[in-house]
Amino acid sequence: MTVETAAAAAYIVAALLFILALAGLSRHETAKAGKSFGIGGMVVALAATSALAIHHDISGVGLALMIGAMAIGAAAGLWRARVVEMTGMPELIALLHSFVGLAAVLVGWNGYLHVEATLNGTVSAEAKVLEVQELLGIHSAEVFIGVFIGAVTFTGSIVAFLKLSGRISSSPLMLPGRNHLNLGALAAFTVLTTWFVIAPALWLLVAVTITALVLGAHLVASIGGGDMPVVVSMLNSYSGWAAAASGFLLENDLLIITGALVGSSGAYLSSVMCKAMNRSFISVIAGGFGIEAGPADDKDYGEHREITAEGVAELLGSADSVIITPGYGMAVAQAQYGVAELTRTLRDRDVDVRFGIHPVAGRLPGHMNVLLAEARVPYDIVLEMDEINDDFDRTTVVLVIGANDTVNPAATEDPDSPIAGMPVLQVWNAENVIVFKRSMASGYAGVQNPLFYRENSAMLFGDAKDRVEDILRVL
Repeated sequence: MTVETAAAAAYIVAALLFILALAGLSRHETAKAGKSFGIGGMVVALAATSALAIHHDISGVGLALMIGAMAIGAAAGLWRARVVEMTGMPELIALLHSFVGLAAVLVGWNGYLHVEATLNGTVSAEAKVLEVQELLGIHSAEVFIGVFIGAVTFTGSIVAFLKLSGRISSSPLMLPGRNHLNLGALAAFTVLTTWFVIAPALWLLVAVTITALVLGAHLVASIGGGDMPVVVSMLNSYSGWAAAASGFLLENDLLIITGALVGSSGAYLSSVMCKAMNRSFISVIAGGFGIEAGPADDKDYGEHREITAEGVAELLGSADSVIITPGYGMAVAQAQYGVAELTRTLRDRDVDVRFGIHPVAGRLPGHMNVLLAEARVPYDIVLEMDEINDDFDRTTVVLVIGANDTVNPAATEDPDSPIAGMPVLQVWNAENVIVFKRSMASGYAGVQNPLFYRENSAMLFGDAKDRVEDILRVL
């Protein structure tokens, strides 16, 4: 068996492992096995690619560079995985997407320098060689598309990282005529691609790279903070298509398959999340998500009511049913372990305790589910929004722990709200609503929440972890 045949067989095995990884990650019970399949697939892919590189006479400096790059990447990945908190996962994933985009740009430029920059003059002089011209045209299209998708992914992911980590404002950037700017960039890409396929030139590649870098940054900057979970999912899809484009350039079947898997699964997840938030999938792709800035909400909702941990414990002690709706604040406070202990304590007292999870709770799809699984909350009492929304009016107490925009009644009652039409957890229908918050500040979307001022709502201020421990002590 030749090295090429063995590598092809290894790529098939790796592709199957990646498919099994996606299947496993789709359910809590099989997620751990799915992760193992993914790791195994990547090990096989790296081994096969390295073997091919060595077989094709890579040696000396080239081999040293390859080994050094793998070592640096592995060390950086292991270090970040070890030190990152769950609260930092959204921005870390956004940053990792930027690496994929940058890699696609570099692969595209490398493809141009090795083919078009070398062969263009020869082909022009031999205009009769039609087959060579056609192949060059296909390669040129692959270069241009790969660079464009990669550059959009790169800068878009960087802006998402900066927003999620709080380094820049989460508010949408509202430039005059911004939709026309985006459409103009896409039109320019179409024209430049056609021109490059006909007559490849370095300045065209420079132009499309700059255009894509600016477009990627503007697309994500135009999106408000409350919509960032969908943005991360969409960037995941972009990174997949960027990887697939690199696969075509490198003639690497595994990279094409892997990129297509990531791209399609990311797009599907984004579609599901857009449906859950009553948003347009097309507008997300166009960077028009959460777009129009609504009027400032300076309405006077009255006075809020405060409650102590002792008061909450008294309510919980006499409750028949309790629903807990967690949000990003629970992750920041690392209160999931206390919440899990509170859940066990209440269930031991025959209180019906369940969790209501909004599709975009936190700042990453599935963020809350992972936190609760980490704290060993039983899977069967963790329900999605559609499964539990009709049960709030039969619930004694709802604990809103660190959630804000996902429980905001303005989404259903105020047509002028920036989150109008977004399906939310209708916690206000319960008999009692206890909101755990550090202050009365608005949520990540910057929208005031009238829930805090309702007659059946009470605010429990302070660190969520400390307040949950206070309630447990009283119970």
